[in-house]
Amino acid sequence: MSLALLPLDERPVNVQLPADVAAITGTSLSTPPLQALPRGRAPGDRDALSRWLDAEAAGGAQEVIVSVDMLMHGGLIASRLSGAELPDSIARLEQLRRLRHAHPGLGLHAMALVQRAPDSYVALEEPEYWADHGRQLHALGAQLHRRLEETGIPPLQDLTGVPAPVVSDFESRRLRNHMLNLYVLHLAEENVLASLALTADDTAGWSAGSAEQQWLRHWLRALPRARSTAMYPGADEVGAVLVARLLAQRYGRAPQIQLRCAEPAALARTPPYENQALQESLTQQLQMAGAEPAGADPDAVLVVHAPAADGHDMNDGPPSRPDPGAARATGRLIEEALRAKHAVSLADVRYPNGSDPLLTDWLAERNLLLHLDAYSGWNTAGNTVGSALALQVATVLGRTSGHLDSTAHRRALLRRILDDCLYQSVLRAQLRNRLGSSASSGERPEHLDQQVPEIAAEMRTALAAWHVDDIGVHQVRFPWNRSFEVEIDLH
Repeated sequence: MSLALLPLDERPVNVQLPADVAAITGTSLSTPPLQALPRGRAPGDRDALSRWLDAEAAGGAQEVIVSVDMLMHGGLIASRLSGAELPDSIARLEQLRRLRHAHPGLGLHAMALVQRAPDSYVALEEPEYWADHGRQLHALGAQLHRRLEETGIPPLQDLTGVPAPVVSDFESRRLRNHMLNLYVLHLAEENVLASLALTADDTAGWSAGSAEQQWLRHWLRALPRARSTAMYPGADEVGAVLVARLLAQRYGRAPQIQLRCAEPAALARTPPYENQALQESLTQQLQMAGAEPAGADPDAVLVVHAPAADGHDMNDGPPSRPDPGAARATGRLIEEALRAKHAVSLADVRYPNGSDPLLTDWLAERNLLLHLDAYSGWNTAGNTVGSALALQVATVLGRTSGHLDSTAHRRALLRRILDDCLYQSVLRAQLRNRLGSSASSGERPEHLDQQVPEIAAEMRTALAAWHVDDIGVHQVRFPWNRSFEVEIDLH
């Protein structure tokens, strides 16, 4: 199968992770040249990306996954910063219709985002005024959501103290992006798209994004063909999930995945930065990845390390009151499944932005960590669950079809363990301590670069401790010149 992906942005989770999923089954994934992709706040070359998309379709690609945020704006951050007018963005979206007419046999799949409004004053990924008004703009979205059924229009000063020009700029961008999402739904209804994932980036129960999802959900119910659109919390993992879904379609097999959790009641919790119960997200992500829930004889078991009740964020460093009992209970569940000769994957959603170090240490001490089929424990629960499922689905398909690339599989597993377990949960806090930075303060690129040798050395030490001698750390980078995420090249 010839697969092509126009990713959400240039970070490894949007480019490398989908490629890892494809490679597990020996499938190659085509992505645009690096020079056409965005660089942090600098948008990608939209004209070059459009030409690349045309060339892939004309060159024989059978399935194409398109981030409409990349197509319209030049990437994720650009979608929040771009001043593009609605007609220009719609004109760019019309390329999808032209591709459908020119290549009737092309599988055309799209992913789009409901724009976020983070509860912070960090402006790295937002308009510059977020540093002064971010939390107030987040609160405004929540307040407007709560008033959704009211008929009155109160004065703006009764709703927020943010200056009207700032409110106008931010809400106008949201309005444009919401109308574009409606237009993408229109394309799904017209059968331009074979599938559509319309996901919510960093949201909350009461928020601007959740209000927009209500309006979008109305049209999902109303439009007969668009009803198959998937809408759930997630963002950066969607490309990998759609790759897994297409692999399942290629092999004509829906892997049977059994879900297990040591704290079943905790699945009713709504994880941080999301707006629905984890159990609901698990069901939707399972379906979106091309898998099905299994009974007594599964192809694989997905163990979920349930979200903590306190909502601690690993981006702020290690938890002050970790729960060793919860880690042991999940660890024993994994050990039991492995002893029963099941293929086992782990979605560690205990904390956002990093794994539970107590659990990974427990597994490593018992030589179980590298016996997992797939692993994920990064960013939001949606990111983690989707990544683990995508990797697990690909592994099942590769194994049952006889096309499993064992080296690609091992590389994908190690990349996530080094990133989510070691870097995000341990090394990032140490690095910030050395630099005197924090989750809300930026770092100078040259200072980060000076830390690369030590970070890479720590990862090599970990591989040696895990008795890994067939794959090594080639290079480590900070793709957005910040400590939040890392890029790990393995050889």
